[in-house]
Amino acid sequence: MPSPEPAGSRLARYFTDFPDRRYIMFGGKGGLGKTTFSAATAYHLARRGYKVLVFSVDPQASLSDIFQRDIFGRGPVEIVPGLFAQEIDADQRIRAYQQEIRQKILDMYGFDRVPEEIEHYIAAASAEPAMEESAIFDQVVDIVVTGGYDYFIYDLVPLGHALYYLSMASVYDEWIERITRLREEMQQYAEMAARMKGEQLQEDLILAELQDIRRRITISSSILTDAARTAFFFVIIPEEMALLDTRKAAQLFAKFQVPISGYIVNRVLPETLAQQDIPEYLRRRLQMQRGHLEEIRTLFGGEVLAYVPEFERDVTGLAMIERMADAMFGGNGRGPATD
Repeated sequence: MPSPEPAGSRLARYFTDFPDRRYIMFGGKGGLGKTTFSAATAYHLARRGYKVLVFSVDPQASLSDIFQRDIFGRGPVEIVPGLFAQEIDADQRIRAYQQEIRQKILDMYGFDRVPEEIEHYIAAASAEPAMEESAIFDQVVDIVVTGGYDYFIYDLVPLGHALYYLSMASVYDEWIERITRLREEMQQYAEMAARMKGEQLQEDLILAELQDIRRRITISSSILTDAARTAFFFVIIPEEMALLDTRKAAQLFAKFQVPISGYIVNRVLPETLAQQDIPEYLRRRLQMQRGHLEEIRTLFGGEVLAYVPEFERDVTGLAMIERMADAMFGGNGRGPATD
């Protein structure tokens, strides 16, 4: 059997044992249950009395489908008391970007209107393929820096894109570091020239802006790799390809210094099926899963925090989210629990 303990109890204890880990992420391939686990974990924590925000960094977000509420682009929407969900509208964010850039150009240079060539540049830059991910990343930085919640749960994109997302923090940080250093050097020359002329140098607004961007990215990126504040759980299913991908992914995440807190196995067929009159197809799948579950125990051992059963229907709507939360954490999901 997967575990002698009640389903999900080790995952529940993890949150009790590490109360300071308030930034929660579920990673893995697409279609394994990351968004479902994110929603169920947010539900579980909210029922325990915490104020929780679950937000998607995926342009193809499905939190609206799971909660059966249209939350896309509406900012944080309260689903049940204490549980807020947010899907980021990247296009809306890009339009806000464009307007912000225009206003800063007008403020800094005293133009009456933004020059046409700069408008063309703004439009071209906004059409870059990575702009959507950049806009979402920037919104996430805003969410994290603003704070206001006990827990932040990231509904991550599938694995490959998640690695890209995680790498963006370091790439941005390096880029901002270079630009800031160059601007600081320019500022030194400007100060020298002003002293020679006996003038008072005005504040460098561009340098101040760069330093603020760098501060915000540093805060956000440091959270991703801070084992004291962040819990990163890998979602796997008992299938051969999923196991191979998970082993490779774990090595890649180590490259970005993202601490892995444990593994959650999803879609486990109940062993009681073996005692029933079931089709041969299902009996073979059950046998196959036994082998892969044994392999999971060998590979990850005590790092597996929960085995979650296969459900008979999709997890959408609060009733199914509550069932999923119970399966993951072993609680009754009703009202703030007592430890």
